[in-house]
Amino acid sequence: MQRITITIDDDLLDVVDKLAARRGYASRSEAIRDLVRAAAVDEAAEDRAAPCWATLTYVYDHHTRDLARRITGMQHHHHDLSVSTLHVHMDHHECLEVSVLKGPVGEVRDFADSVVTQRGVRFGRLQIFPGQAHAHGDGPAHDH
Repeated sequence: MQRITITIDDDLLDVVDKLAARRGYASRSEAIRDLVRAAAVDEAAEDRAAPCWATLTYVYDHHTRDLARRITGMQHHHHDLSVSTLHVHMDHHECLEVSVLKGPVGEVRDFADSVVTQRGVRFGRLQIFPGQAHAHGDGPAHDH
């Protein structure tokens, strides 16, 4: 691990200290490392061809005409991106779904946009995580 020195103004340091305290970081260094990691993930998610894992979380009104059928159809049409989906009935009208997705960033983003822009979807958020190449035993490194 490398040690660096940074210059930071008092107001920004106060933000770091409040963040570290609120989240329970043991040190400023841990808080800053996590901020840099988050920025690196955001940067990696700009490459549409890069492999990624993602979660798509959305809430929708299942009484909206044909919405549940349309969402299910989109999921089947993009079955190659879908790893798993959790479906929760929140009340008599709203459902919460969390989908775990895997594939190229661009395809995952396009799929997520097609879901959350449907009439009747109230909230939607996509969280992208960079994919990692790895090897199995003596085999070549590859993406899953």
